[in-house]
Amino acid sequence: MTPGRPVPPPLAKPLPNIHAPETTTASATAGPTLAAAYGATSPESGLVPLTVSRREPKADDIEIAIEFCGLCHSDVHATRGEWGGKTYPLIPGHEIVGLVTRVGSAVDDFTVGERVGVGCMVDSCRECDSCMEGLEQYCENGNVGTYGAKDRRNDDAITQGGYSTSIVVDRNYVLRIPEGLDPAAAAPLLCAGVTTYSPLNHFEVEEGDVVGVVGLGGLGHMAVKLAKAMGAEVKVFTTSEGKFAAARELGADDVILSTDPAEMEAANRSIDVIIDTVAAPHDLNPYFRTLRLDGALFQLGLPSEAMPPVNPAALIRRRIAYAGSLIGSIAETQEMLDFCAEHGVVSDIEVVGADQLNEAYDRMVAGDVKYRFVLDLSTLGSPAEKADA
Repeated sequence: MTPGRPVPPPLAKPLPNIHAPETTTASATAGPTLAAAYGATSPESGLVPLTVSRREPKADDIEIAIEFCGLCHSDVHATRGEWGGKTYPLIPGHEIVGLVTRVGSAVDDFTVGERVGVGCMVDSCRECDSCMEGLEQYCENGNVGTYGAKDRRNDDAITQGGYSTSIVVDRNYVLRIPEGLDPAAAAPLLCAGVTTYSPLNHFEVEEGDVVGVVGLGGLGHMAVKLAKAMGAEVKVFTTSEGKFAAARELGADDVILSTDPAEMEAANRSIDVIIDTVAAPHDLNPYFRTLRLDGALFQLGLPSEAMPPVNPAALIRRRIAYAGSLIGSIAETQEMLDFCAEHGVVSDIEVVGADQLNEAYDRMVAGDVKYRFVLDLSTLGSPAEKADA
């Protein structure tokens, strides 16, 4: 286990100058298109049918006919106004898989008919130190989210996401979906997959390492699968004895009831890296005691309320690192997709139609999903004659 593994170089070819003049596209005669979509018109509206206007592909753009889009818990927070600051109507979705239908005149590395993906971001400033290092998820000027963000290169239009039949994205933020990956089950890899892969990759988890996973939801189940594929021994922490069998089915070598002091004591100094996926306030100090010297706990869950305080002595005594991690870069996301194809790793999913979206949101909040919902975009029907967004 080597802390601080460098990320791979950026996947994209050198990025164009942000101030460069527009060039004509290969599809200039086709113009913008309308796409059927589902989104929210207010925090209380639920998800309703909408029509979104998609821009004509510019020189570096790719138009994608979306086949599947994963449902992320952050979509619920955003559409229901729980994170504030969103403009409505809002079309969520940032785990997008589909087929290329048009490419701009400067695009020579993607072809029509190719299966591709789009994750949590569709642009970044491309000029700050983080972007220049291939870490655009940490863009110092703010990356552009796939939905609900101002698109600086496109007249500050609000981005609209993947609960729609098509999308247009700059080629530098488009991923290749390797052959052999089921397109529906691959969709959540573009968020849940890379979010858990990145910290494991950063610490170069390998055979002989022991990884702890806190929580067994959408993120947690991916952490178990990926850590096992890297050759690690995996221990799952859960507050529910009812999840023991599920954890073992996913490949966990051991399951620890975190509410049992005796089981937690038995795990003392046994783990190298902990991936904490829980998005509710919880005490981290018992988990620190399970880490070995130079261990690390990565916080991936983002609680809406304050967490109990961390005892610095728990960190100092074993030189423990407490860290956070945000999705992954475009290059790292592609690396993750290729790794998953090589090792046969995908998400466990339940495919839903458009008429099941609101029920799926309620079930996500209730924790009633194993482990990710994926929307089948063929169920959306046709767009209206006029765009709502």
